[in-house]
Amino acid sequence: MRRGQVDAVVVGGGVVGAATALALARQDLSVVLVEGRAPAPWSPDAPDLRVYAFAPDNAALFQALGAWDAVAGRNGAPATRLQPYRRMRVWDAAGGGELIFDADAYGRRELGWIVENALLVDRLWARLAGAGVELRCPARVEGLEQDEAGVQLRLDDGRRVSARVAIAADGAASTLRALAGIAVDGRDYGQSGVVGYVRTEEAHEATAWQRFLPGGPLAFLPCADGSSSIVWSQPTAAAQAVLAMDDDTFGNALTQAFDARLGRTLPCSPRAAFPLRMQLARSYVAGRVLLLGDAAHAVHPLAGQGVNLGLRDVAALHASIAGARARKQDWATPQRLARWGRARRSEDTLAAHAFDGINRAFTSPSLAATLLRGPLLGLAGRVPSLSAALWRQAAGI
Repeated sequence: MRRGQVDAVVVGGGVVGAATALALARQDLSVVLVEGRAPAPWSPDAPDLRVYAFAPDNAALFQALGAWDAVAGRNGAPATRLQPYRRMRVWDAAGGGELIFDADAYGRRELGWIVENALLVDRLWARLAGAGVELRCPARVEGLEQDEAGVQLRLDDGRRVSARVAIAADGAASTLRALAGIAVDGRDYGQSGVVGYVRTEEAHEATAWQRFLPGGPLAFLPCADGSSSIVWSQPTAAAQAVLAMDDDTFGNALTQAFDARLGRTLPCSPRAAFPLRMQLARSYVAGRVLLLGDAAHAVHPLAGQGVNLGLRDVAALHASIAGARARKQDWATPQRLARWGRARRSEDTLAAHAFDGINRAFTSPSLAATLLRGPLLGLAGRVPSLSAALWRQAAGI
């Protein structure tokens, strides 16, 4: 290593970036984390509108990073709103048919957990300093230089960071990706996802519910206080109209759209909407710059897999580094980095196109698609080995 050079500089301090920095530091690598704004502390009194259906393999990753007990509020950690879900129910409004996943059928206590973005970020950041991660915050990347031996980032506060590798985890509009000259392919869905919290007349039954509607899927995700987090994907104009509704009108629209599965629905939080887009970087590695998370891939939220895919990028990089160090090999050779990038891009591309295909099939107005959707869902539900395979793929196990 050059004088003054660290092993890795991670750009972006969200869930994926903070997990990356922590994972590398726990392997005794020197790490700098660059983030434009420090996250606000998680508060039990202010639920975050951004929630995830967190998969078991990523809970195991957080456990390895020493963060899962704090997320789960156990072993002396303060209580949190983490909610396990034991079932998933998926059905189509037009074609009928229903697919049910049940933890009991797979010999598990839960299929996964519903967790707030802010909680994950808070618990990861709480461990960065103790792991030896050097924070540059607030700071943003303005320039990149790289050669065969490493990279140098110029920050907007005038400082520079020299590292063997730079890792872009700074979101779908990644500045570091653009500076590295990595192009992306993608398309806008013409949809927005409306998010918020609601209360329902009937209990959510620790079940994640999803109904496919002609304009896009509607998900009800169970929360620890008995409420549900909703994600309603709709054409952009319809989403804006939903945001403009008063609470009574919105609640009635939700109740109808959800087929009153949980009785009457009443909103209990502000609402927001975010545009939906599929995007894939053409490469995950350019010289000594690596892409992870949304900087590498953005997928439709219908399967709740966005953050799970990003954390699988982290786990795969962690495993690659650990394998090299166990063999007393250099973890940052161009060949090893390229191999990690090809493997992750292949898996993420398959997932992104699978989610895209599902969204297309279930929003298609064609009669053939409508007639096929319900029977296919019903078939998957009646074949235990098929439904188990679908769940294992989503769970990463």
